[in-house]
Amino acid sequence: MARMTGRRLLAAVPVLAVVTFAVFAVAAASPFDPAYAGSSGPVAGRDVLDQVRRNLGADRPFAVRWWEWVTHALAGDLGDSATLRQPVSQVIGERIGWSVLLCGVAFVLAVVAGTVLGVLAARRRGGLFDKAVTALSYMLEAAPPFWIGLLAVWLFALRLDVLPAGGLTDTGSDAVTAGQVLPHLVLPACVLAVTQLPWFVLYVRQGVGDALAEDPVRGARARGLGERTVLLGHALRSGLLPVLTLIGSRVPELITGALLVETVFSWPGIASATVEAATSVDFPLLAALTVLATAAVLLGNLLSDLLYGLADPRVAHEGM
Repeated sequence: MARMTGRRLLAAVPVLAVVTFAVFAVAAASPFDPAYAGSSGPVAGRDVLDQVRRNLGADRPFAVRWWEWVTHALAGDLGDSATLRQPVSQVIGERIGWSVLLCGVAFVLAVVAGTVLGVLAARRRGGLFDKAVTALSYMLEAAPPFWIGLLAVWLFALRLDVLPAGGLTDTGSDAVTAGQVLPHLVLPACVLAVTQLPWFVLYVRQGVGDALAEDPVRGARARGLGERTVLLGHALRSGLLPVLTLIGSRVPELITGALLVETVFSWPGIASATVEAATSVDFPLLAALTVLATAAVLLGNLLSDLLYGLADPRVAHEGM
């Protein structure tokens, strides 16, 4: 497992290099002009815009700008964001913690709720509860995250008035405390969890349902073991193995969903920075955020393999 982890980490280096190079190439081909970032761009003269481009390095080939960014990033300097007028490291440092909090809470909720609902549906496949959960899961799969978010705001914030509609703290509050953040976290975390829930429900239902039909489980029942022991001690352990691989594959969708959910609920994560960096062709910020997202996906895939190896020693032995 340690060797596999080392190989994956080494393989991530060229992947990140290619991704950042592609970001600079796509940004260079974009019709957006970084000189127009900000409110003063459209009314500035040609000489001023040319000077802005030279200051930003936008007049040089994108390959040169990419190489300079890489060398400076390896030295710990991610550059300055032309859009937000801050160092990129400061922009990420101020926002990434809130995004991690939102994604972490939502992912745990999705895994736990998806496992429980999937197991309950698998116990009586074809029953009323199974049909209702399966139908709801397929409906949620097709629902866009921003639509679910807007519906949640309308119901819980506007109609029922039980949860805040967005933001990190109440309006006019200067202190960021757990008591202020927790109520504002409930809606975006639950909405993001709901967008990930169907996949875990369907995977657990299928895996546990297939495990219940296997000969070892039938043998356990024939020996007189209780239904709870058979379900939790045999079927659930075998049926959850495919779910472990799902954890890593859901990371890209989790990141995309988080961007939309943060925008709907005005959550102070990296969503607004990502949107501004993309629309303003902010090369340093866009490259850093892309590296961050790519690294999260690679780590998610590695985590899936490690969890699968721990659950199935044969896989761990082959990986070494």
